[in-house]
Amino acid sequence: MNKKLIQIIRSILILFILCPTMLCSQEPEPSLIKLPEPQMDIGRPLMQVLKDRSSSRSFSSEKLPDQLLSNVLWAASGINRPESGKRTAPSAMNRQEIDIYVATADGLFLYDASAHALQKIFAEDIRAVTGKQDFVKDAPLNLIYVADWSKMGQGEHEQNIFYSAADTGFISQNVYLYCASEGLATVVRGYVDKPALEKAMKLRPDQKVVLAQTVGYPGE
Repeated sequence: MNKKLIQIIRSILILFILCPTMLCSQEPEPSLIKLPEPQMDIGRPLMQVLKDRSSSRSFSSEKLPDQLLSNVLWAASGINRPESGKRTAPSAMNRQEIDIYVATADGLFLYDASAHALQKIFAEDIRAVTGKQDFVKDAPLNLIYVADWSKMGQGEHEQNIFYSAADTGFISQNVYLYCASEGLATVVRGYVDKPALEKAMKLRPDQKVVLAQTVGYPGE
C-alpha cells in the first residue's frame, strides 16, 4: 500500500473519530422557524389607531424581537379562523395569492401562515435591493408582497393585476394599523426595482413583486 493511500485512509479515520464532537454537532438549520403565538390581548381602540396611522421614512436599525415580528405577520395576513383557514386580510375568491417575504439582516424568509412560522429561503441580506430609498438597507424589517399567479386560475392578465394589487393593499393596511397601535414606524413602498428584486429573491416567472413595506422602531 503506497504512502498516499495510507494518508487518505488516515484522514478519513480522523474525521470519523472527530465526528461526535465536531462534524455531527453541526446540526442543519431547521427549514421552518416557529414564531411565538401572536398576542391577542394588546392594542388600542380602533378609532385612536386610525387617527395615528401614518407613513414614516425614519427607522432605527434596532432588531425587532421575535414576539413583535410574530404579531406583525399575524396582523398582516395570519389565520384568524382556524376552522376554515381564512385570514385577517381578504382576498379575491379567497385565493390567498399574496405571499409575504421577510427580509432582515439574517436573510430572506417566507411567512407560512398555516404554521405561523418562517421558512428560511437563504441567509443573504438583500434589504438594500428591496427599495430605492436609502433607509431600506438599514431598517430591521422589510416585508415584500409577492403575488403568486399560479394561485389565480385562468383569469385575465389585467384582472389578476387588479386583484393582487387590491389584496396587497388590505395586507399592508393591517400592518399600518398594528404599527400605529404599537408605536412602530412603517411605510409601504412602490419605489422598487421589481425585476432586480425578483431576481435576487430567485422567484419563479409566475411570481410578481407587488409592493414592499418597511417596519421598525422610529428613528431619531
